[in-house]
Amino acid sequence: MRFFILSSLLVTLTACSSSSNHTDSVQYLTLLHTNDNHGRFWHNEQGEYGMAARKTLIDRLKAEAVNNGHAVLLLSGGDINTGIPESDLQHAEPDFKGMSAIGYDAMAIGNHEFDNPLAVLDKQQQWSNFPFLSANIFDKETGKTAYQAYEVFEKNGLKIAVIGLTTTDTAKIGNPQYIGGLDFQDPVTVTTRLAPKIEAQYNPDITIAVTHMGHYVDANYGINAPGDVTMARNLPKGMIDIIVGGHSQEPVCMSEENVADVNFAPGKACKPDQQNGTWIMQAHEWGKYVGKAEFKLEGDELTLLNYSLIPVNLYVENKEGKKQLAGDYIEPDKSLKNMLAVYQEKGAAQIAGKIGEVDSKLEGDRNKVRYQQVNLARVIIAAQMQSVGADFGIISGGGIRDSIHAGDVSYKDILKVHPFKNRITYIDITGKDLFDYLDVVTSFPPDSGAYLQYHKLSFKRENNQLSDVKINGAPIEMTKTYRMSINSYNASGGDGYPTLTKKAGFVSTDDTDAQALKRYFEQNSPLKAADYAPN
Repeated sequence: MRFFILSSLLVTLTACSSSSNHTDSVQYLTLLHTNDNHGRFWHNEQGEYGMAARKTLIDRLKAEAVNNGHAVLLLSGGDINTGIPESDLQHAEPDFKGMSAIGYDAMAIGNHEFDNPLAVLDKQQQWSNFPFLSANIFDKETGKTAYQAYEVFEKNGLKIAVIGLTTTDTAKIGNPQYIGGLDFQDPVTVTTRLAPKIEAQYNPDITIAVTHMGHYVDANYGINAPGDVTMARNLPKGMIDIIVGGHSQEPVCMSEENVADVNFAPGKACKPDQQNGTWIMQAHEWGKYVGKAEFKLEGDELTLLNYSLIPVNLYVENKEGKKQLAGDYIEPDKSLKNMLAVYQEKGAAQIAGKIGEVDSKLEGDRNKVRYQQVNLARVIIAAQMQSVGADFGIISGGGIRDSIHAGDVSYKDILKVHPFKNRITYIDITGKDLFDYLDVVTSFPPDSGAYLQYHKLSFKRENNQLSDVKINGAPIEMTKTYRMSINSYNASGGDGYPTLTKKAGFVSTDDTDAQALKRYFEQNSPLKAADYAPN
């Protein structure tokens, strides 16, 4: 069986290793990596990616590396949770057990690892035979790290330190009900303090940061927390040799210094970023690629010999506009496929069957819901308003995770939109207090998860001033009481929304967002998308 590999890119730039263990010898490391799995343990409808095919590829890459005398390390940039109902309904058990079967050495803890109660994350660690790392998450009560900060590996004579780091945005975008006792500290400060201690105790040959912080080209992180580029620039040169990242869900391929390769596609060469002597790598998302980096360590000098992003059964369009595999087909590992099939069948059985229909697409794509008002948001909010008898409703755009396409709608479609199991809540609030609240949430800018989606509400916002607020077409009355629907995530302060949970008039129901949307489709189908078009 032949396997497709991207053409290797010979790289002459070097980084200084943080150790001087081997001043005369030459050693080699093959570093493999993925990130942002998001529940994709099973291949998609087109047969793309999937953990069983990933195992076949990684097994081959490991064997080749060992035959060439290389040390081998396999890392994940985190966010294993949330994205596909078959996985979500089982708390990503198949994903973590699949990673264990593949042979991951460690993973960074991502923000979506906190989509469930902390007890679920503890259980996921028990399912796994590799450590979950994060050095910058602290327990507020004890002041100690809440999770394992780092791991030191001995691989074929190489000593490799791996430090885990998690985006500080987790404090804003994580579920406040679950992370209230955690403190997400600045990764630069934490690493500057920790790395010298690891150096003094272990004297590693290579130091790697496995992160879930995002790669933002030329450190242009916008409203996001600073990511890998900012950290690399602000750490002392040589403190971290390599960053294996996640969170921004992109292939980190550069055409020149601080310029992304916008033409990268499966089958093309990829050159990772380098900042302040530190290599930065990321392998897009969902297991679409396995990143492969080969390094030579000679004395104190660490050189990247070649790098590639190897597609896992991905399709591309040919010149005739037809889909074809970007390389040879990778046969899924039979043993892992059989193990995962049990979970796939169990999950599929829970979400099978039609619950309604819609005549055209309800827009929920990430590049729309965070920038503009969309029809799916109005359907969602209408369902939540109906659940609690609200006058109007709001949600943050980041809470909409997928679109619903024209035709029959299944419970799986609903769960892809609403994977987080947020409860429906409401607050009875005076017009005056409501105006003050809206003054905050209407100020959130586009290109953020906090961007406000709303229904039966209108307003003007000019020169950072809120005016002309109307509820269901009527001007707001300051002494009148209104009922606003909102999910438990935003009500608890998620995405930076003002916390409502301790306010008078606040009520949390047992109805979830997915249940409410499912019921709305069942009661109102066939839906006409035009009826929910934003004004």
